[in-house]
Amino acid sequence: AALPKATVLDLSCNNLISLPSDFCSLMHLVKLDLSKNRLQQLPLDFGRLVNLQHLDLLNNRLVTLPVSFAQLKNLKWLDLKDNPLDPVLAKVAGDCLDEKQCKQAAVKVLQHMKAIQSEQDRQRQRKLQAEREMEKKREAEQRAKEAQERELRKREKAEEKERRRREYDAQKAAKQEMEKKTKKENVQTRKPASSSRPPQPPRHKRSWSRSVLRVLLFVLLCVLCTLAACKLTELQHQPLCVSVNTLYEDMLAALQNHKTLQNLLQQNSQQ
Repeated sequence: AALPKATVLDLSCNNLISLPSDFCSLMHLVKLDLSKNRLQQLPLDFGRLVNLQHLDLLNNRLVTLPVSFAQLKNLKWLDLKDNPLDPVLAKVAGDCLDEKQCKQAAVKVLQHMKAIQSEQDRQRQRKLQAEREMEKKREAEQRAKEAQERELRKREKAEEKERRRREYDAQKAAKQEMEKKTKKENVQTRKPASSSRPPQPPRHKRSWSRSVLRVLLFVLLCVLCTLAACKLTELQHQPLCVSVNTLYEDMLAALQNHKTLQNLLQQNSQQ
């Protein structure tokens, strides 16, 4: 990083385990030799070295390359021998035993890393698409939930309004009924006493007349029974019967002038 405009850099045989974080700021590098170190990985932003054409990574401990490696579009020469590479990457890189093979390794590894980058981009896109769809689904569910809550509140409001209306109607009906009852009582109270009392005397009069008639009939029946007993039984010689018979005969004598009664009495005498 102390030579930001350096174009050639040889760091071979330094037992490097990793590169510093600002190493990739050396974007003017054209040739880089990192062979015979102990590098286990390259910086994730290694692809910033876009001017790099020659890269020697011989005899390190690399297993994979960063995806940004695909951005080294000017890379013409690459040596990855003697690294514990991933089998697929090792097959793509080849042996690099001569200049031609190293150039082919650069082309093939770039193509391979571009394919990996494209696949990761597609996976990222699919993930983003899935996240967007999930977000849309959550938004749709949230909207549906809010709509349902609004509908529920609307229904509850309508039910509350209907309940209040019924209560009002019931109170109004009760008030009207009370007013009718009060009005009826007032009308009845205003009627003169004579208008309600006259019917009562006739009832009492009729009841008294029936009672008197019953008493008279009872007395007449008693008189007839007494008369019959005094006339037809052995009691006719008793003092009471004598008086009754005398009274009866006096009454007959008084009624002799009435022909109709005379005929009736003659029939009764014959009986």
